[in-house]
Amino acid sequence: MFQSLQTGVRPSIRAMGLSVGALALLALALPGAAQAQGFQARYSVKLIGLSLGYATLSGSVEPGAYQIDATAKLTGVAALVSSSKGAGAASGLLVQGRVAPNAYATTSANATMTRTVRIAMAQGTVKASEIAPPFEELPGRVPMTEAHKQKIIDPLSALIMPVAEGGAVIGPASCPKTLPVYDGWARFNINLTYVATRQVKVKGYEGPVAVCSARYVAVAGHRPDRPATKFMENNKEMEVWLAPLGESRITLPLRISVATMVGTTVIEATEFETTPAVKAASR
Repeated sequence: MFQSLQTGVRPSIRAMGLSVGALALLALALPGAAQAQGFQARYSVKLIGLSLGYATLSGSVEPGAYQIDATAKLTGVAALVSSSKGAGAASGLLVQGRVAPNAYATTSANATMTRTVRIAMAQGTVKASEIAPPFEELPGRVPMTEAHKQKIIDPLSALIMPVAEGGAVIGPASCPKTLPVYDGWARFNINLTYVATRQVKVKGYEGPVAVCSARYVAVAGHRPDRPATKFMENNKEMEVWLAPLGESRITLPLRISVATMVGTTVIEATEFETTPAVKAASR
């Protein structure tokens, strides 16, 4: 999802934002019974109302751990212009109400090149990363330090959002948070703020969603003088709708809307299904 918020920053890499998704669980912070939950969602991807393709999101959340997979592909008229497609996976731990990723990998391909990104982490601290082939080093980038690679989340794990105890899963407690994202090349924050609660109906889910406004804040690895960077940092037309994952205190993105320099991209679920929760043994 939050790679899609950077379509105006590196559109050739982001492929119009074809990554999707959000989850959360306080499993390690809470004693007693916990829940295991699976999910599968399919999303349409549109630019200024025109269909670009689709994306899928699937995975599971268990007591103290998660795994998530995503795919995306251009179809229809968009496929005539570019045969871009991609896939990714991430996994990690859920520690005291926060996501602590351990592994992230994506592969994106078009007619001329395939690029793979791999990041190995220890509970959110980057230990090693590889981009093959590497991006071209250009002057003017804000330097990336080791401090920028600590307590981060990768773009797919950023789709996993804990909702703290003390409030309804869908409501004001759903949104207020800062997501510190690192994608192997750039470090940025996504700041979420609660706007409203709406009722929706899609295949697999009917009920409330939390509407969050989103703001992009570049931290490192970007070129601050680029018009696209300035556009995204000043962009107030970004919104995420979050739906609950079964009975857990977890939400997933049902809809993402991002204004880019070439129009508004909308990633919206056409199917949103979860498996029944299964009680896990008490610890």
